[in-house]
Amino acid sequence: MLKVCVIGMGPIGNRHANMYKADPLAELAGVCDIRRDRAEAAGLRLGVPWFESAPAMLAAVKPDLCSVATGGYEYGSDHFAPTMQALDAGCHVLCEKPISNDIAQAEAMVAKAREKRLCFGIDMNHRFTPAAVLAKKWLDEGRLGHLLFVNMSMWIKNPAESSPWFHIKALHPHTVDTMRHFCGDIVEVHCFATKAPGRTIWTTAQFNLRFANGVVGSLTGSYDIERGHPMERCEVAGTGGRFVIEDMWREATLYPAGNLEKTVFTNPVFGGMRDFEDTFRNRIHAFLEQVANRVPPEKIDGSGADGLAAQKVLAAAIESIQTGKVVAVR
Repeated sequence: MLKVCVIGMGPIGNRHANMYKADPLAELAGVCDIRRDRAEAAGLRLGVPWFESAPAMLAAVKPDLCSVATGGYEYGSDHFAPTMQALDAGCHVLCEKPISNDIAQAEAMVAKAREKRLCFGIDMNHRFTPAAVLAKKWLDEGRLGHLLFVNMSMWIKNPAESSPWFHIKALHPHTVDTMRHFCGDIVEVHCFATKAPGRTIWTTAQFNLRFANGVVGSLTGSYDIERGHPMERCEVAGTGGRFVIEDMWREATLYPAGNLEKTVFTNPVFGGMRDFEDTFRNRIHAFLEQVANRVPPEKIDGSGADGLAAQKVLAAAIESIQTGKVVAVR
């Protein structure tokens, strides 16, 4: 059993803590937030020690693993310091997305984990649903043949006005990671963006992407559309067929080329994923399993390196919006 702490006790941090409390691979041993009210409320609710300082908690509890669920500007500015502190304390780290809204800081986080030989994961929870796992299995079995294209879309109503790039940096680590998970590294980006009425930041965007293996792709995203209907779709196609994932877990369909019979996985009402909470449960359990099984840090699924790669794609998209040019991912 792994001794676990959570840093950052907002809604997402409390969600992480709940998952650890219920997981047989984990012992929730402490929670921390720079806001005393949040730290104390979570500690009392969960029955664990609470702290206002991450270094103090790390020294007192000596956890094996930490979740970093802090927020900050563009949802990612407060991830750097606690992640580095936890890694320096010898902890494996599962960090919320985006890894950081600063590329240099994200690079330092990945380098520190590599230097310490510690597992460093990012909460890219969309790749851990049963539908996504099955789609990846179809892909690895060669059932799509030579890959040709990927189309991805995701939208969610978020009225918050933050930086001009809030929608790009905060929502699209998920979509870009999903596309990279299925189709590999992205090397070039061209992006257009627009603003819905009443918005002051770029809230809807269309990306064109070129992958290192020759795959071409498109990504549409928005912070302007209500989520009462399906909010996510991923289609990957090759010479041997294509698959479509509807929402994160609801359904995955394989369409074999030259065959009118299709294979459909539908999330069952009983025994399947119940709601969005389960995407966190699956991702957190997968990280616990990999750490417990001593998976090499470079083999971690949804790693810090994956999170960094996604942010570099998004940085290129922002540059493309600013310049109107196709931008190489650096």
